[in-house]
Amino acid sequence: MTPGFDLALYVALPYVSVVVAVVATIERYRRHVYSVTSQSTQFLENRLHFWALVPFHVGILVLLVGHLVAFLVPQGVIAWNAAPVRLYALETMALAFGLLALGGFGAVIVRRVVEPSIRLYTRWIDWVVYLLLFMQIATGVVIAVRYTWGSSWFAAVASPYLWSLVTLQPETGALAAMPLVVRAHVAGTWLLLALFPFSKLVHILMVPNAYLWRAPQVVRWYGLAAAPGGRHDDRFADGHQG
Repeated sequence: MTPGFDLALYVALPYVSVVVAVVATIERYRRHVYSVTSQSTQFLENRLHFWALVPFHVGILVLLVGHLVAFLVPQGVIAWNAAPVRLYALETMALAFGLLALGGFGAVIVRRVVEPSIRLYTRWIDWVVYLLLFMQIATGVVIAVRYTWGSSWFAAVASPYLWSLVTLQPETGALAAMPLVVRAHVAGTWLLLALFPFSKLVHILMVPNAYLWRAPQVVRWYGLAAAPGGRHDDRFADGHQG
């Protein structure tokens, strides 16, 4: 790639994405607050919802925490990886949770495709963001398998690049020399950040996220045929969106 293209992709795009994400999120909360909801699609379908959302949430949260640690304390990660046993353990764990997140989110997409009631409430921008997020997880798994010791190169290359953006002194030389899939993963992250506020996924910013700790709620569907024994059919929902 040319220096000008690298400058646009790894310097201009990050700053534009951050501004768009912040402004669009604030605007959505101010003018379209009712579109920011954690209403659960578990009301519409439950079985695949559980097997999709639980693996995805567990996998992606662990991966995000891992990326954050490597960004904040890169020297600590490099020191940890100095021992081969610890390095192998960290890489194996990262790959396992990456596969967990990939499988779970793949099921999320399949669920929205095969369930008409859920597909009805999925806009085109949601599909774009969902597919982009799936590609981000997939490229992360490819990097973990194809280019080993990703935790070390993240700490040595990606973390300094990110800090250079924070300090307004962008440095992309080391990143530009990385394999194509790595650079695509980085560029995809910025693009995903810019589109995120326009999708349903913005609901994760709702504070407080009470559904993370509250007890399950019972939803009684009136008007449905009574179940044997004269009772209405009960459905359960945990109150978070999938």
